[in-house]
Amino acid sequence: MLSLENLTYHPPATTQPILKDLNLQLIPQQLGLIVGASGSGKTTLLEILAGLAEHTKGHIYWQDQELTYLELQQLGGLVFQFPERHFCGNTLLEELRLGHPELGSIQVTEALKEVGLDHLSLTTSPHNLSGGQQRRLALAVQLIRQPNLLLLDEPTAGLDWSMRIQLAKLLEKLKTHWTLLVVTHDPTELLAIADQVWTLKQGNLEIIT
Repeated sequence: MLSLENLTYHPPATTQPILKDLNLQLIPQQLGLIVGASGSGKTTLLEILAGLAEHTKGHIYWQDQELTYLELQQLGGLVFQFPERHFCGNTLLEELRLGHPELGSIQVTEALKEVGLDHLSLTTSPHNLSGGQQRRLALAVQLIRQPNLLLLDEPTAGLDWSMRIQLAKLLEKLKTHWTLLVVTHDPTELLAIADQVWTLKQGNLEIIT
């Protein structure tokens, strides 16, 4: 279970904390959804949980163990907003093996199967995929690391309505094996698959369901 206790993020350059005493619990194999406007601190929270930024005070636990930001880097897999802009590989195989040259073709194929892309050739360029397929590939890039927690920043942004629905169905399937925390400003397609919903406004987190 992921637990946040009084998590605060107050960088020296800001007069007010960006995140204020956040409390949250998310049990395994659930999808938690945080809804908030741009600038509310959603991305900052994901970066802290992914170990890319260090919180100012408070505690982050996985199960009963309190985690440092270095340990958080091993816990979570973060899929950024518009992740296709960060693709570096010339082929699906290269993209999935970046930083993991030891991975074999079986592990790569399993990751693609998990996101419904196993019908594609491993020599396909990531840049030749549709928008929805690129989002699926970005998920596979994280899943191949076997994270305990999958973090998604605005996963439906920029997609048309049919791709948004397809992606929501994929996330619903993924939560049978993974724990997901999703942040978005537009929860339209995601509310139906969320197990818990919070709002984040002016750095304050409130549970809705």
